[in-house]
Amino acid sequence: MKVAQGLNFTETFYWDMNDQTRAFTKRFNEKYKKNPPTMVQAGVYSSLIHYFKALEALGGNPHDGRAVVAKMKEMPTDDPLFGKGSVRADGRKIHPAYLFEVKKPQDSKYPWDYYNLIATIPANEAFIPLEKSVCPMLKKT
Repeated sequence: MKVAQGLNFTETFYWDMNDQTRAFTKRFNEKYKKNPPTMVQAGVYSSLIHYFKALEALGGNPHDGRAVVAKMKEMPTDDPLFGKGSVRADGRKIHPAYLFEVKKPQDSKYPWDYYNLIATIPANEAFIPLEKSVCPMLKKT
């Protein structure tokens, strides 16, 4: 951490962000007994929560993948790890992102306490705009 101190970077998930992310991390570590979950691991959890909500809204039938994806895009997202958001037409999950700074070692209060939150980037500014997406699944006219 000493080498990285003062480094600024963006991230969409930090295990120590709030009470909900810390509770998720506690459950995660009780099961896997590893390091705190990463953004990718939290993202998988979040996407499955949204998938299950879409299945429930469709009556539980997972066999029509197109209908499930359409429902996931139609429904707003809301979970304890990433908060409120949406899934755009190009499939990108939209939610806030964060600018962090790596703490000096002496500023850490407990294990894995590495970051200071500098700024929150609103969801509509955190990702490339839909009109600039080059996703081949978008039907451009």
